[in-house]
Amino acid sequence: MALSIDLLKEIAINVYDAIHPILGSERAAEKAQRGAGGDISMQIDLIAENIVIDTLENENVNLLLISEELGEQYIGNKEKAIKSQNVLIIDPVDGSNNAVRGIPYCSISIAYAIGRTINDIKKAVILDLNTKDIYWAIKGEGAYLNSNKIHVSDLDITDKCFFELNLSMKNFFKQIDKLRPIFRRFFRVRVLGSSALTLCQLAKGSMEAFINLRETNRLVDVAAGMLILKEAGGDIFSLNGSKIEGDLSIYLKFPFIASNNKLVSFLKKELSS
Repeated sequence: MALSIDLLKEIAINVYDAIHPILGSERAAEKAQRGAGGDISMQIDLIAENIVIDTLENENVNLLLISEELGEQYIGNKEKAIKSQNVLIIDPVDGSNNAVRGIPYCSISIAYAIGRTINDIKKAVILDLNTKDIYWAIKGEGAYLNSNKIHVSDLDITDKCFFELNLSMKNFFKQIDKLRPIFRRFFRVRVLGSSALTLCQLAKGSMEAFINLRETNRLVDVAAGMLILKEAGGDIFSLNGSKIEGDLSIYLKFPFIASNNKLVSFLKKELSS
């Protein structure tokens, strides 16, 4: 049985109800363990993930859960989950460092696939853990913010475009040099700290591009945002300009470029030169 968009929203709201009251608190920031995604898990991450698992188990679903902290785990009946090919890809708190420091930019990201590849993602929900705004999309049916349909901006490189930047500290200055031609053409740069939420900013037209050159960027961070952005008329691609593909896995990591459709050719040209 396929999961409904309403169930994905219910999961997100349940996490919001548990997490929102402790944003910026000492309890949220308590270190716990290293998660499967590679980062040190904090209490806020584990609380959110447990809420997700509890909600799924209460709904008696059968699926493979790919999540930031636990990695990959079957929920319900494994044989039925494999047969149905239901996969849920979740980052329970994307922007954990913002969340524990009280910076109001963090989210829960949920992507639902029927199949085992990125192209099989059918539904997505991203909830802003500060405002409770819900971004969501169903493949082929457009993208929404709460009940309103959203679309990327129509600004091109001659306009005052905003973009977010996410670079590896290891190669920071080398990457900055490579991006100088792009810096000269954009109006403002932002560094916000929740990849999922930033893809939603692009989807609703608040920003025009997101340049994420970190090799350690994880599938769980962007699986939902990819679908929402595409359904809003935007695009996301690899550094060589090709389509982002791959099997759904906690180990899948990749840098990417995301933008509205007006900037795709400009960004591909500059980044390939």
